[in-house]
Formats: sequence, structure tokens, C-alpha cells
Amino acid sequence: MHRLLALFLILAVTGCGDDRERLVVYSPHGQELLSAYEAAYEAAHPEVDVQWLDMGSQEALDRLRTERANPQASVWWGAPQTLFMQAAAEGLLEPYTPTWAGAVGPDARDDSARWFGTFLTPEVLTYNDRALAAADLPRDWDDLLDPRYRDRILIRSPLESGTMRILFGALILRQPSVEEGYRWLARLDQNTKGYAANPTQLYLQLARGEGDLTLWNMPDTYIQRSEYGYPFAYVLPTSGTPVVVDAIALVRGAPHAARAREFYEFVTSTEALVEQARRFHRLPARTDVPRDSLPEWMRTLDLRPMPLDWARLAREGPEWMRVWEERIKGRGAEYLSEAGS
Repeated sequence: MHRLLALFLILAVTGCGDDRERLVVYSPHGQELLSAYEAAYEAAHPEVDVQWLDMGSQEALDRLRTERANPQASVWWGAPQTLFMQAAAEGLLEPYTPTWAGAVGPDARDDSARWFGTFLTPEVLTYNDRALAAADLPRDWDDLLDPRYRDRILIRSPLESGTMRILFGALILRQPSVEEGYRWLARLDQNTKGYAANPTQLYLQLARGEGDLTLWNMPDTYIQRSEYGYPFAYVLPTSGTPVVVDAIALVRGAPHAARAREFYEFVTSTEALVEQARRFHRLPARTDVPRDSLPEWMRTLDLRPMPLDWARLAREGPEWMRVWEERIKGRGAEYLSEAGS
């Protein structure tokens, strides 16, 4: 919010002794990573003032829609591919083929070059390792429905979070039908103590023991433990995990197009991806990043990606989230009663 207020003030008041070229970036990647690349890019290009807004990926898409006639951001850096698919279909993204385009597979790029994958983000079961012993850990998604986890689960609100929209959609698609997926989420709601409005609240509540576990992503779990000492660890679900392609794109009709392309290449260079892997625990989507330059845990990571129909998830996911918000959130028991489950 403080970044958003700052941006409004800057847009409203010109001058102020800073005549640098302003480049606005929307991203959910967190202040640690964003501050590092703001500083690095500005050091290489002192004539540019990078201004990032750290927000949920769904919030970023909603802002691009609102600003269609007068774009404020030039770069959208980070969100699940399903949101980029929606933005591309709505004409919000500018085609651009980066220098490394051939180093990502067809599932990590748009056919018309409107977005490309940067990171692979596995979704996991994150827990407070001071509160849960190894014998008490859930091992798979269905374990979260066990009554022993009643009021022990915290969840980031999915409406603002692309990560959670993907995860909830994936959990629906695991079931034989969408309706059975809704019932699964209703049972999860029964065990959920609360829904955090943003990641910071989620981390604090989990660290304070207000809940013991959550559904979240692997990189942020690492970051909160290594950077802040939070007692977090994770479990890779035995049946497989959604592996999100985290992408980047240029905003259609945005200002400073040349700078935006330059920034795009800067933060997705091989050197940047290696640093992001080592320092921020981000798994590169590019296949040409030397494996011996990556942290050992990435080189030995045994992922079991969950097969998903990404096009269907992008197409139908918004309606699934509407049903969850209007009929299931906080009313899981009521929903199950009405559904006869």
C-alpha cells in the first residue's frame, strides 16, 4: 500500500528535483527481490528510476484492466501463466520475443510472444515446524481434510492471489467433477481457521502459531525461513503438486517501451536467474541455465508435477472462485449440508 500511495504522489506531482526516466513495474515477487533488482538496474542505468508495486498477481491483472486506456506500468513481472493467458486474450500485453526465447518449452511461453515463463513455482504444504512434529504432518492434499487439522489451517485469500487461484483450481480438477471439487473445498473450509488478506499476514500468523500449516509455494517458504528466521518447512504432496509457470510481459501501449524491454532482459538474463535461484530460491524456467550454477537443493529436487489442463483452468477458474467466494468461504458446513454431503 505504501508503494501505491508513493506512486500516486509521484504521478500527481512532477519535478521534485528528479528528472530521471520513470519505469513502473507491477509484481508479486516481494520487497526482497524487487528492491534488489531496483537497485541493480538503477546502478547500471542511473538515468532511470524504477518504481515497483508489490501486489497480488490477481490485483496486478485487475489494475492492467482498469488502466487499459492509460497504462501506468510498463512491465508486469510475475504471476501464474493462467493470468497471463487471460491478459493476452484481452489484448493487455505487448508481443516481445526475448533473446532467450528458445530456452523455454511450449508450456512456458505464449504462441504469439505476449508472455514468457521465468520461474517454475511448485506449490507445497507449508507448516510451522515448532508446532507440528514429523509424525503429525500431512503427506498429501487429502490429508488436509482430516478432523485433526480442524482450526489449524491458515489460507491466503485466493481472490487476490494468482498462486491460490491456481492451487484451488488444481484441487477442483483433482476430483471427478467440478461439483465434487466444490465439496472438497467446503471440507477444507471446515478445517480452516482463517483467510489471510496478504502474504505478510499469512507469514506472521503462521509464525506466531495462530495456525500450524497452510497451502503455499516453495520459494516463499524458503525465503521466510532464510531471511527472517521463521520456523517454516514444507512437504511435497505425494500425489503430485501444481508447478506454476511464473511469467513476465510488457504492457500494451505502456510508456518507455525501450526501457521496458531493457529491464525485461536485465531481470531475465542468465546471470540474474542464477542470482535469483541462489538468493531468492527461484527455480528457473529456462533450460539453458547451467545446472552446476544452481543451489544443490534445486539440482536434486524430485518434483512430481500434477497434470493440469491449464487452458481450462484459465478459462473456468474465475467462475470457480466466484462460487467459492459466494457459497463456500466461511460456510463450508452449510454448503455440504445443502449439497447433501
